[in-house]
Amino acid sequence: MARRGGRPEPLLSLGVCSAGWLEAHLDELIAAAARAQLDGEALLHFDVRSDNLCLHDGRALLVDWNWTMRGNPQLELAGWLPSLHAEGGPAPEAILPDAPELAALVAGYFAAQAGLPPIEAAPGVRGVQLAQLRTALPWAARALELEPPG
Repeated sequence: MARRGGRPEPLLSLGVCSAGWLEAHLDELIAAAARAQLDGEALLHFDVRSDNLCLHDGRALLVDWNWTMRGNPQLELAGWLPSLHAEGGPAPEAILPDAPELAALVAGYFAAQAGLPPIEAAPGVRGVQLAQLRTALPWAARALELEPPG
């Protein structure tokens, strides 16, 4: 794993996959994520999850727009689906089928973040990211037809 330059220990400490599974599939996950179509003109919140929603007068409003960007609207959807599933919603591929590259990209993001030290100003974020990773990594494995993480 050292040939990739990253340290796997933070991810492996979470228990979402084994070192052997990561070694066997990391190159394919990275390659798929690199193929993800990110370009687009849609306004993206890029942090859609339940704690960034406010219900008001029968409408759902997104709050906390510090990650705003323009891009592929499917990227917004792919980023939200692990949160939706973690809170009892459908599996990501039920809403966004045939998106292995986006699944790999989202899984990679949560894999890189969830094992980091807590954020002092937002100590609950790593736990939310771990919950999202527990959905995103198996989704990426299914979408890429890999064995389940273990």
